[in-house]
Amino acid sequence: MADLLSAPTPPRARLRELLTAAASGRPLVAPGAYDALSARLIEQAGFDVVYMTGFGTTASLIGRPDVGLLTGSEMVDNARRIVAAVDTPVIADADTGYGNAINVLRTVAAYEQAGVAGVHLEDQAMPKKCGHMSGKAVIPAEEMAGKIRAAVAARRDPDFLLIARTDAAAVEGLDAAIARARAYAEAGADVLFVEAPTSEDDIARVAKELRGVAPLVFNWAEGGRTPALSLERIAELGFSLVLFPIGTLLAATAGIRALLETLRADGTPTAALPGLPTFGEFTDLIGLPEIGELEQRFGA
Repeated sequence: MADLLSAPTPPRARLRELLTAAASGRPLVAPGAYDALSARLIEQAGFDVVYMTGFGTTASLIGRPDVGLLTGSEMVDNARRIVAAVDTPVIADADTGYGNAINVLRTVAAYEQAGVAGVHLEDQAMPKKCGHMSGKAVIPAEEMAGKIRAAVAARRDPDFLLIARTDAAAVEGLDAAIARARAYAEAGADVLFVEAPTSEDDIARVAKELRGVAPLVFNWAEGGRTPALSLERIAELGFSLVLFPIGTLLAATAGIRALLETLRADGTPTAALPGLPTFGEFTDLIGLPEIGELEQRFGA
């Protein structure tokens, strides 16, 4: 967990190292965080990287679906808070870059300044939608390649990871999606992300066609359109990074619902308390002991 006085660490270089190691072994697993608290819990659980989910960010900030309602500044603000809460590298959803290639220049600079270790940019037309929803549209491949080149030009830290995501499989078919991914790699993307293949055969084909071109992302979207493969099978196919984007959000929703049902039925939450952290446990996990140590060190 992030220490208020910890020495600076190089999370971007660390992420690159983790991806390199994942290329020949177990894929890097990145659970989704929708806020600073969920990010801290992911880090405390022992995961090496945090993924800032756009779906979860939208749901937590405005209580609405992921259909392009948030602005770039709102997304960057959430990323900044998450980065400040943890020491692990953070990969953030940067949607479409919030405009054309010129907007991408500013978007990449803003995310880099926020401290994230990397972002993914997608080739959807705005307003975009969650990759596992219907009704998506994509921009021309050439336009997206220009946005990737702009992203490469905008970054100042060469370790800042640029992930190119294509949503074309649902719109133009898998052949087009694979061709787009190749074009995005040629434009300078570090990692490739073919969103929402709908069968294991399609997943295997993506891996076969693109393995060796660049490290590959598998989006294990909980309840989404992509089959739920085991981590062993994902490793066998050659994916380097696995995102579990919304499990934490769904778990939090289930927990809150259960507590509220108890409160509504009983008039108090007493019956639900045995399954919850105690007040002391919770204040410990969000860093109250550290604050106490700092008060002793710097207080009057």
